[in-house]
Amino acid sequence: MSSSNVSRIRHHRIVVFSLLSLLVMTLLLPLVPYAVAELDPFAGKVANPGAEFWRDVRQRDRSVSGSTQVKGVDSGVLINYYGEEWRQFRMLILVPWGAALMGVVLAVILLFYFLRGALRIQDGPAGSQLQRFSVTERTVHWFTAGLFWFLALTGLILLYGRYVLIPLLGPEGFGVTATACKEAHNLFGPLFLVALLMLFITFAKDNVYARGDMKWLLKGGGLLGGHVSAGRFNAGEKIWFWIAVLGGIVLCVSGLILDFAVFGQGRVIMGLSHVLHGIAALIVIAVSFGHIYLGTAGVEGTLGAMTHGYVDLNWARSHHDRWARDVEEVGGVLTAEEAARQQGNLSAVQSSGKSVTGESQ
Repeated sequence: MSSSNVSRIRHHRIVVFSLLSLLVMTLLLPLVPYAVAELDPFAGKVANPGAEFWRDVRQRDRSVSGSTQVKGVDSGVLINYYGEEWRQFRMLILVPWGAALMGVVLAVILLFYFLRGALRIQDGPAGSQLQRFSVTERTVHWFTAGLFWFLALTGLILLYGRYVLIPLLGPEGFGVTATACKEAHNLFGPLFLVALLMLFITFAKDNVYARGDMKWLLKGGGLLGGHVSAGRFNAGEKIWFWIAVLGGIVLCVSGLILDFAVFGQGRVIMGLSHVLHGIAALIVIAVSFGHIYLGTAGVEGTLGAMTHGYVDLNWARSHHDRWARDVEEVGGVLTAEEAARQQGNLSAVQSSGKSVTGESQ
């Protein structure tokens, strides 16, 4: 091949390569701004002269604070950035997850009741009675329980009322109801601190860890295998007591911060208190469903302990045998008539005894 042909071929290759390179560059050139934007989002953009101003107004930088002649914790805040965060948490997390928690607990209780039914007294009622709770203990219990559920219902109306009550009462009716609930909740809320203190003083001494509590838990209170020994309160009752007390402390502290906004707490502290208040309330309410079920329909003979103060001897031996043995040793077992005489309700027990006698005949 002559040198002229070689030179011509080389020239053609250079031309073709140049054209291909130019074509590739032409195709890739429009993508350059996107690549630069990935490396620097603000590259190529014209700075908005008001951007810094509005960033400070919205206080995106939490360290920025305005100045004003009005004195107050949040007087220098133009737009409460935390308020939107609190609203998002309340609407997207607290409301749906709280409803799910309460719904799951209620579903489990109903399923257990339909599958297992009420737990009956082993060997049936003996007729003999043991005093389970004194008048003072029952008064403290019902005062705390009544106040707690009054606050729980008013709080739940404030949290879920717009979904349930507006379709029933309309916006105006719900507005009046919500306002009344808010005022009542704020008015009677501080009283719960007194009730909680009374509850702790009355029952704390019998709700500390004791021998056999771990075994009770491992056997599920007897549901996972045979009888489980227990003292005056079993491990499950102790757990409920401490959930109520510790949850109640969170409710009281956060509630007082929300109720008395005169101690220099700003919007951040108020918002955090509201979050803790809602979470603690929903947890205690959900757990209380189990307590109410076991104290009423779930376990035969339990409700009387908190109504007239006495329980059947066989009930005590089945559920709290160590406590029953201690009471028997000091001569605390009473006949039905003796227990009724102490309650001032002898006639009711006599009629009940006649009906039992008639059934046995």
